[in-house]
Order: sequence, then structure tokens, then C-alpha cells
Amino acid sequence: KPGQFTDDSSMALCLAHSLLRCKDFDPKDQMDIYTLWWQKGYFSSTGKCFDIGNTTRKALELYQKTGNPYSGVMDERSAGNGSLMRLAPVVLFAYPNAQNVIHYAGESSRTTHGAQECVDACRFYSALIYGALEGIEKNVLLDGIYTPYKNCWQQFPLSKKILEIALGSYKRKRRDKISSSGYVADTLEAALWAFDKSTDFKSGMINAVNLGGDTDTIGAVYGQLAGAYYGEYDIPGRWVQYLYHQNAFYLKADQFLLKMIDKLQPA
Repeated sequence: KPGQFTDDSSMALCLAHSLLRCKDFDPKDQMDIYTLWWQKGYFSSTGKCFDIGNTTRKALELYQKTGNPYSGVMDERSAGNGSLMRLAPVVLFAYPNAQNVIHYAGESSRTTHGAQECVDACRFYSALIYGALEGIEKNVLLDGIYTPYKNCWQQFPLSKKILEIALGSYKRKRRDKISSSGYVADTLEAALWAFDKSTDFKSGMINAVNLGGDTDTIGAVYGQLAGAYYGEYDIPGRWVQYLYHQNAFYLKADQFLLKMIDKLQPA
């Protein structure tokens, strides 16, 4: 129904909850909470898991068998967008340490999506969200590969397809050439295309979801960067008004904000 969020936001809430309650990056705790969502409907808008990606489900099944929290399949044929769609809490948790942001972004993917393109997409997108939080202008964020600190991409080299997108492949494509499949590179490119073409949160979100295909995830990925860049008050109030369990999102956001303020206080 209108306002009911899907697996993208449910997994983001799971990840946010783990980071905040553990006060640390604990992959086992993350997988435990993802499993509770999958099997018990925790952090679902309907009280049950009504949609889960194949790669995520396989990782959770493997985790139950082995106890290894890094159960993401490394096969490039399993390079889905399930880790990119839930990324923002990691950036908020690790901010303002840019190196930690990118490191933990990759680790957050490896729990369920171990393919290198998934890991690299999360790393690069986390750098953009970090830059947006820092107040970097859009033309700088999208001009070549945004580098939040010296030698960043030497430390975390990007795979070929993600590098092409980072260099702006989406800028040279018409709308009909932007794919909105569940492949992580397609999702990254679609979200960046929508962000590049937008002048505010609303116009970009409409561009993103109107691409069709894996609509909820394209919107979720776009929203992470656009939300950080345009800010809370640029999100249409009517959209927020009908959001299910909106208090949960505000609570987690406020908790992250308090952590940021605490980190930024002089010793």
C-alpha cells in the first residue's frame, strides 16, 4: 500500500539498529537481525518479510549453516544490488572518518553480497554520500572520481565496471539507455543518472522511480545520496506523511546525529 516500504528500507533499519545498539560494526549481529527480518518480519512495514533478494536469502541460509557472517556469494553472476540499497547507515555510523566510511561500506556488502562489483559499488557510493554530508557541491561530487582523501582509490581500487560509472558513463547516456535491473552496476548508474539530472530531491526521485524495473531499489539508492545532499526539508512532506512507521526512521536518524555530534566535539 502507499507508504509501505520494502526490503530496501527494512534492511537499512536492521543495519542501523545493529550499528547503534552494538556501538560497533558487528557483522554477526547484522546477520542475526537480517535473519529476524527474513523469518520473523522484524523492521518490516507489514510485519512479515514479503520480498527478499535471492542473493540475500542464500547468504542468510549459508550463515545459518556455517555461522560465518561474511556469507555473501563472491560469484560475479550474483552481483545484485541488495547491499547497495541499505548502505547509508554505515556512512552515518563511520562519519566523519572517510577511510572508515569506505572500509565499512565494503564490509557491509560482504555479509550478503561478496561479489567485487557489489563491494566496490558500496565503497564508491559511500564516498559520494560522505562528500554530500561534507557539503561538497554536486559538480565536484560527479566530476570524475570523487576522492574524499589522498590515495583513497589506490587503497580501495575499483573494478572495471564500477570505475566506468565513477568516471561518469551515465552522463553520456539517454534515458532509454539507462538500465534499471537488479544488477548492482545498473542500479548504481541509474541512481547517479537520476541525481545528475535533478535539481531537487523530488525531481530526482521521480526520475529514478519512473525508470521502472527494480523501482524500489533505484529509488532507495538515489534517496541515500540525494537525502544527504539536498537535506531533510527538501523531501516532500506529503511523502513523509504517509510513510509507515515513520517514527522509526526519525529515531534512528536522531541517534546517528547524536553520535556524530559527540565525535565532532573537541576532546
